[in-house]
Amino acid sequence: MDITDPSYAEGRVYDFQGEDKIASHLLQTFPYQGELQKITYETKEFSAVCPFSGLPDIAYVSIVYIPAQKIVELKSLKYYFVSYRNVGIYQEHATNRIYRDLKKVLEPKRLVVKTIYNTRGGIDAACEIDSDQT
Repeated sequence: MDITDPSYAEGRVYDFQGEDKIASHLLQTFPYQGELQKITYETKEFSAVCPFSGLPDIAYVSIVYIPAQKIVELKSLKYYFVSYRNVGIYQEHATNRIYRDLKKVLEPKRLVVKTIYNTRGGIDAACEIDSDQT
């Protein structure tokens, strides 16, 4: 097999897991009683797998929310993010899933989830869901 042949990797797809492996049950919260505040969490270490190619999708994730009565515990949030690592999920669906899971567990006054993916094929992709616009 000649690896210098441009068709060498054509059609190759790496294995990945299904969305059922996303561990939303890991998300934990603790009570919040205080003044109205905006909380922001950001990471550059989010990764999932493109279900088309099986190649990794790496993203910056920003979560901004105004709590009602709960705060997400950060270690549980990190483990939740890590559970995506081998999951095949489209970028837009990953953004939506993160939004839905956090909205369910936090029941916040406002929630914004934004993902900015590393450039692939010369195309930049950013996705955002804002509870004030849904």
